[in-house]
Amino acid sequence: MASLLFISSKHTSRGICLLSQFAKRSLQPSARLHLKGGQLLLCSRCFNASNGSRKLAAISRRSFEGVKYFRTSSIFYEEQVVNVPPFAESVSEGDIRWEKNVGDEVATDEVVCEIETDKTSVPVPSPGNGVILERYVDDGASVKAGQKLFKINITGTAPSKAAAPKAEAPAAPPPPKVEAAAPPPPPPPPPSQQAAAPATPPPPPAAAPAAKPIPVAAIRHAQAIEAATVKVPPVDYSKEISGTRSEQRVKMNRMRLRIAQRLKDAQNTNAMLTTFNELDMSAIMDFRKTHLEAFTKKYGIKLGFMSAFVKAAAYALQDQPVVNAVIDENEIVYRDYVDISVAVATPKGLVVPVIRNVESMNYADIELTINALGEKARKGALAIEDMDGGTFTISNGGVFGSLFGTPIINPPQSAILGMHGTFERPVAIKGQVVVKPMMYIALTYDHRLIDGREAVLFLRKIKAAVEDPRIILAGL
Repeated sequence: MASLLFISSKHTSRGICLLSQFAKRSLQPSARLHLKGGQLLLCSRCFNASNGSRKLAAISRRSFEGVKYFRTSSIFYEEQVVNVPPFAESVSEGDIRWEKNVGDEVATDEVVCEIETDKTSVPVPSPGNGVILERYVDDGASVKAGQKLFKINITGTAPSKAAAPKAEAPAAPPPPKVEAAAPPPPPPPPPSQQAAAPATPPPPPAAAPAAKPIPVAAIRHAQAIEAATVKVPPVDYSKEISGTRSEQRVKMNRMRLRIAQRLKDAQNTNAMLTTFNELDMSAIMDFRKTHLEAFTKKYGIKLGFMSAFVKAAAYALQDQPVVNAVIDENEIVYRDYVDISVAVATPKGLVVPVIRNVESMNYADIELTINALGEKARKGALAIEDMDGGTFTISNGGVFGSLFGTPIINPPQSAILGMHGTFERPVAIKGQVVVKPMMYIALTYDHRLIDGREAVLFLRKIKAAVEDPRIILAGL
């Protein structure tokens, strides 16, 4: 609800002074004034009408000749400039991508633009219903916190939906063309007009000289050459060649640039080495099948395999703490907590939200956290805090059908576990060939810090914990 104040006074200076004092008490005042008949007329709008009317009434008795106060709806237009929101401490700037153009109508909280930073995208919503008046930054430009983005005219009314265009009635087909009948052929001339037959026959042609005989072998050789020859039709260069061989250059977004930089830094800094192992998925698959229905009924989400690997990784990291450590200049930093980053593929690139304090979680806690982070990642709503930190990373290429691979360390961490697809293949068990669902797992680690012994023992611990989850309960 807005307020309209109409004030008249003979003392111009005092009227302006008192109105300014009253305007300070208003949340967002705006005033207009003009002279009429030797009197100063002022029109002001404010939003704290309850207290302002009483205070203005007291002022008017001393200094003003007349005061009129009305309560009206918010019909005044208001222009507002929207600035770049503050970033996290580790982010200094971002690239802007506009969703709306100048003149577009927007509703409250509707996204006008997105700012792509090194780690995530920050949406900038509209502060109210209105129309975009001006954009201060071009699409794709870099912006910093506090910089002007756009100006909006707050109208207070929701944008009207454009009526769907009426479908045009299909045009009537043109009448079929009637071809004119061909004229009949002229009648043959009468026999009297036909040319008479010649009286004497023409002389016979002179006999041609006898042709030189050609050997049969030569004829067959020529026929064989003609049959083997590929006849290419003549090329008409005036016609366009079907298909295209065009190239398109697209600017890399800031997230992709950051990913490329970090992966290259990992190769240049770490002495990366990968070791492998395989595990039998029969036990964990049976466990999931047995408890899937009850788990889904209680928590509302499905029980997956990722929770088993995340918990097994936390168990193995506590057994081999050097894999959970990191090199900081000339020192090694050991952690007594386990924060595992889970790689999630999005249309804009790979993001790695962090599951914190995994050592104190059970399967249900891990699944609920993964589901919440994955949903935020798909919507592009991950905050910087969701991806900061992390002591170890798990990458699951098996969801795309990967059989084998060597993951790259996510700096500044020291190791990463790569999961792959589960495929049935024959394995030897106690002298018998048995078909089992098997998975290859890979551990890429920084050999500057982690020796081969620790890496192999780490994978063996994960293998044991996934193949028999009771080991974690027993603490073996």
